[in-house]
Amino acid sequence: MAKVKVPRKSTSVDMTAMTDVAFLLLTFFMLATKFKPDEPVVVDTPSSISEIKLPESDIMQLTIDKTGRVFFGVDGQKTRETILQRMAEKYQMKFSAEEIKEFSLQSTIGVPMAQLSSFLKMTTEERAKANFAGVPTDSLKNELGDWIWQTRLANNNVRVAIKGDRDANMPTVKRVIAILQEKNVNRFNFITSMEKAGE
Repeated sequence: MAKVKVPRKSTSVDMTAMTDVAFLLLTFFMLATKFKPDEPVVVDTPSSISEIKLPESDIMQLTIDKTGRVFFGVDGQKTRETILQRMAEKYQMKFSAEEIKEFSLQSTIGVPMAQLSSFLKMTTEERAKANFAGVPTDSLKNELGDWIWQTRLANNNVRVAIKGDRDANMPTVKRVIAILQEKNVNRFNFITSMEKAGE
C-alpha cells in the first residue's frame, strides 16, 4: 500500500503585525514618560528597610548635601509661581514674567533671595557648572523658613520630605528640623535608599 504524503505547512510567521505593536508601545512609553528633573547636587541617602512610599504630588523636598548646603524644591508649576510672588512681596523684590516662568520650571533652588534673579537668568549649562551656596538657614537670615511658610500658604496639602546625605553634618539636619517645627510642620519624611531586611 502506498504511503499518503501529508503536505507540509510553512513554519514562517508573518511578524509585521507584532513589529507594529512593539513600535507603537515603544512610541507610547517614550512620549508618556515623565523624566526625572536634574538635581543640583548628588546626595547619597542612608539606607533603611522602610517601605513607605512618598505620594506622587504635593511634595516639598528639602535636600541637604554633605557640605551642609540646603536646597528647596516643591512640585507644581502654579504652586511655584505663587510661592515666588509671595516671596517677592516679603523681600520687596521684583521679578519679570520671564523670571517667574523660569522659576516655575525649576525643580530645586539653592541660592539666597538676593542671588535668585541672577540664578534665573543663567542658562542650563551655566547652572550645571555653578557652585551654589544653598538656601540660608541661620537664625539671622532664615530664608528656608520663609520658603516653607509661603509654600504652606500656597498649598496647605503639601507634604515635607527631607533628603539628606548620609555624610551630612548633624547640626545642619537639626537646624532644618528646628525650622520645620518653628513653622508648625511636625510631620515629615526622610528619603532613604531601600535596603533588604536582614542585610
